[in-house]
Amino acid sequence: MNKYQVVTTISYPKPGANGKTGNWRIFKPILDKQKCVKCLRCWIFCPETAIKRNKDDTIDIDYDYCKGCGICAKECTVKAITMEREGKQQ
Repeated sequence: MNKYQVVTTISYPKPGANGKTGNWRIFKPILDKQKCVKCLRCWIFCPETAIKRNKDDTIDIDYDYCKGCGICAKECTVKAITMEREGKQQ
């Protein structure tokens, strides 16, 4: 059996061609840091790279670039991320 080297690509957030894009979303992800197990699935799957990975593997959400697609919440196996309507009072 042949073995093949696995090569991966990780993209990092940067300003888009149109600048900040998070001002038109309807829903936004809310992170419950007490539930988070630092699996980083949300960070890996975020199509806008709006999930920021910290040195201790905790995460933060960059709402300036988050478009509210909900992929992070869907991929979170412990439901530490929920989607909330934008503008709702906490």
